Amino acid sequence: MRIGDEQLVRALGPWRTPDAPLSAALAQAVREAVLDGRVRTGSELPAERRLATALGVSRGTVTAALDRLRDSGWVRTRHGSASTVRLPPAAAERIAPISATGETGSVTDLRRAVPAAPQEAYLAATRRAVERAAPLLAEHGEPGPGLPELRALIAARYSREGLPTRPEQILVTSGARAALTLLTAHFKPRVAAVEIPTFFDALRVLRGPGTRLVGSRVTTDGWDLDQLKAAFTAARGHLAYLVPDFHNPTGALMPQHIRRTVADLAARSQVTIVADETMRDLDLRDRPEPAPRIRGAVLIGSTSKAIWAGLRIGWIRATTPLISSLQSHPLAGPLSAPPMQQLIAAELLGDLEPVLHRRRGELRRQRDHLGKLLADDNRWHFTVPPGGLALWLHLTATPADTIVERVGKSGVELAPGPRFAADATLTHHLRVPYTPPLDVLNRVATVLDTACRD
Repeated sequence: MRIGDEQLVRALGPWRTPDAPLSAALAQAVREAVLDGRVRTGSELPAERRLATALGVSRGTVTAALDRLRDSGWVRTRHGSASTVRLPPAAAERIAPISATGETGSVTDLRRAVPAAPQEAYLAATRRAVERAAPLLAEHGEPGPGLPELRALIAARYSREGLPTRPEQILVTSGARAALTLLTAHFKPRVAAVEIPTFFDALRVLRGPGTRLVGSRVTTDGWDLDQLKAAFTAARGHLAYLVPDFHNPTGALMPQHIRRTVADLAARSQVTIVADETMRDLDLRDRPEPAPRIRGAVLIGSTSKAIWAGLRIGWIRATTPLISSLQSHPLAGPLSAPPMQQLIAAELLGDLEPVLHRRRGELRRQRDHLGKLLADDNRWHFTVPPGGLALWLHLTATPADTIVERVGKSGVELAPGPRFAADATLTHHLRVPYTPPLDVLNRVATVLDTACRD
């Protein structure tokens, strides 16, 4: 597939920059066009002389730009053939999404702690799914509880981890937020117990119907039992939303005795616990071991952290009667996952361990690197978490909003503590994801150091 001269010129747009050599600016423009989808990978570029004429530059400028792109893996040229645009292997198998690295000349956006897709495994799973999609495409395609194959795979994962589960106890949704949205719409809680801090999107979902949120404190050292008891008492007869496994954003792992206490509190207060296990697979300990579940909890799972947020697959694990009730809710259809996405998820979940092994290894290395960069500094305190995607910094002097504003001027976007708090507290806390590669983490640490000097 060859891209025409004028087509490429339009795709590149205004690419010249006053502070960069023409060849560097042109190479950067090609990279950005590929990442934005304006130039498709696999496209053959025009010949150098024609491209130089179309762009109004010398052939030497085009040659130098193509050399830069070849050296970094963005262009492949075979002798006697045109240069072909591609995504370099380093970009294809990254942990951090492009937006979190600043590679395209934009900001380094770390406001969301999310991984990029494992491209090789994902594309292979997509090809396998397409090859066996004919029976699926012959069906009606209407929403349901999920593909039987996918429900069985998810149920089997629970059973292997010591929680016997049947496929009919699984309802597939279009992500974890969709799962929480459906549960909130079903239970209609007037009050919900939540952790402070907690995942900000969950706060939005719970607040949507006007639910009053009652918080209980969580730090990197764990859960405050007294506040948990008070929150469950306030939420009597209603709902509690907890993240017990590598808690977002603190990274804390709820101990077994706290899980037993929480289950007892829920039973006494007649509170339905919704346990979000989205981070559960990101166990960064030397010997990952699944923690026992909170007894009686409704469980939410997702592929967003273990695989990719763009694979819109989540699920609810609950009793069969509750799953049946949820399936009949008017929102169940709109919140269901597309069948082809479910088929891709089934391919990935059927052989997830290689992906998890690599992802855990890279995240562990990046966590430890960032931890060393920020260690032994009296301007903040933190605990290296046993899992998850971020460090949770407690700033000792400067408010988080001030730091966020300062680092933003240096091209780094971070999320301040109040964003994670139901009561707008945590003004001296900051979440710093360790999803980017080491060189980007070096820059983030430098920017933080500068921002905290005043």
